[in-house]
Amino acid sequence: MSDPLSKDPEIVTFGCRLNTYESEVMRTHARNAGLEDVVIVNTCAVTSEAERQARQTIRKLRRERPNARIVVTGCAAQIDPQRYGAMPEVDQVLGNQEKLQPESWGLPPAEKVVVNDIMSVKETAGHLIGGFEDRARAFVQVQQGCDHRCTFCIIPYGRGPSRSVPIGAVVEQVQALVKAGYKEVVLSGVDITSYGPDLPGTPTLGQMVRRLLALVPDLPRLRLSSLDCIEIDDDLWRLIETEPRLMPHLHLSLQAGDDMILKRMKRRHLRDDAVAFCRRVRTLRPDIVFGADFIAGFPTETEEMFENTLRMVEDCGLTWLHVFPYSPRPGTPAAKMPQVDGAARKERAARLRALGAEAEARTLASLVGREVSVLIEKDDLGRTEHFAEIRLGTPQPPGSVLRAVVTGVVNGKLTGSPL
Repeated sequence: MSDPLSKDPEIVTFGCRLNTYESEVMRTHARNAGLEDVVIVNTCAVTSEAERQARQTIRKLRRERPNARIVVTGCAAQIDPQRYGAMPEVDQVLGNQEKLQPESWGLPPAEKVVVNDIMSVKETAGHLIGGFEDRARAFVQVQQGCDHRCTFCIIPYGRGPSRSVPIGAVVEQVQALVKAGYKEVVLSGVDITSYGPDLPGTPTLGQMVRRLLALVPDLPRLRLSSLDCIEIDDDLWRLIETEPRLMPHLHLSLQAGDDMILKRMKRRHLRDDAVAFCRRVRTLRPDIVFGADFIAGFPTETEEMFENTLRMVEDCGLTWLHVFPYSPRPGTPAAKMPQVDGAARKERAARLRALGAEAEARTLASLVGREVSVLIEKDDLGRTEHFAEIRLGTPQPPGSVLRAVVTGVVNGKLTGSPL
């Protein structure tokens, strides 16, 4: 949290990369509107714990900044605006559509709660951002919302239907970021593999990425945020095989490794689909590293079902795991299913994280002695193409990309020497 005496717009961001991106949009709008003593809380609704932390933070901010204007927005505010509007610490609640509109950041409106029906929104603008504070990489929103209804997820009700940013707007955004000195861009969205069917000509995600790379030849590094393994199009397969600027690191939304649980989650893939996807990608790009999201202790999950998820780590060759113990969300079908004991959920999550830590250690050890490309984030700390953290021993210019040789692993981070 920044200095409580600061008059510059302060933003506290919870949740996903898309929220990180949108916080920068709001920062620009608030500055352009001349707002100074304002704090914006960009909430997340993916778990009940995320909402609890947001409310706790709002109360703390009011104690620290008694005279500031506190604006609450994001998915939690979109889904339950009246709850946040009833908090005495909050001056205004903006919905996920309203927060991205410049006019929302002018004079305080007559109404405390300004939240429209997100399900009625049909378009997503390509908001242009000149830069990201304190970050080496930039996130670019290419898609918003979700048309699927996974039984554990409340996010479609916070983000609305799936809608895509036109290719021209994406290209314009990335060109501006490259001109501003950014060497790495991450394409983000709620469900980015569903990109395109709502646009003229119905382009796919792969077609958009191919055109983007062709039209911005000076962009050295491109990453994709979370992918659904069942929705990879032919152009994206070709790029995975042939495009060195597409980083050899893919993050997958897997959630479970048991077919019955996947069906009860209402996921689009089965276990064999995920294993076959990883095998095919590794054939095309042998140096690939996979990350994945998992939920441990989903309703009705038995120990045998969970064992199938544990085996997925090896069967898919996963490295970076994001593991969440299942958290029931009121209003979702999964919350009405027979629940797994809370202690069992936490214990399974811990076992899965431990397995992930072993896989991560193996990947890091395999990189020792290799030459890597490093994007410097701060001081001597950067990330390789595989998203592994690396310390180079001597400070480097933030945002620069340089070659280094990996010399070892210390405290879960690579060490290296610039070449």
